[in-house]
Amino acid sequence: HSVPDVMKQLSILSLEVQRMPKDPTIEFFHPKNAPYLSVVTPSTHDMSTIRGWWEEDREKTQHFFNAILGEHGTAPYFCEPWVNRAIVLQHLYSPAMWAIFQLQDILGMSDTLRRENPQEERINLPANATHYWNYRMHIPLEQLCKEQAFNDELKDYITNSGRAN
Repeated sequence: HSVPDVMKQLSILSLEVQRMPKDPTIEFFHPKNAPYLSVVTPSTHDMSTIRGWWEEDREKTQHFFNAILGEHGTAPYFCEPWVNRAIVLQHLYSPAMWAIFQLQDILGMSDTLRRENPQEERINLPANATHYWNYRMHIPLEQLCKEQAFNDELKDYITNSGRAN
């Protein structure tokens, strides 16, 4: 038996990372193609956040912008809040059982709540053995809880995608 077969038999969820497709013939995994028994995410603690990745490789970003987001023309140089939001929404509307996000990727939807420098959002650099995790949120949780407009918007996205229950 293969690992995917055993996982399916045991109802173990697979992890589907948008920028790390399991199919070697495609560049990006689209969350709409996720199986129900899976967890979808745009990024993990061992990779760049959405915004950090957006600035790493213009050619890949452009292809993602056109092919995965379905946008025409030139991709914005920086990951604007609307782009970040579109990526989060793709995951929320996925058929996967779970859609999970790093807080940095959620805050990236807001031009007032996200960090100024996306390179400061990354948690871990696995290629660097001496790197230690020192990520800290740049705003207190108490402040985030008071951001009513942002929280209401996020709640609406979760509710409208059918993930509220």
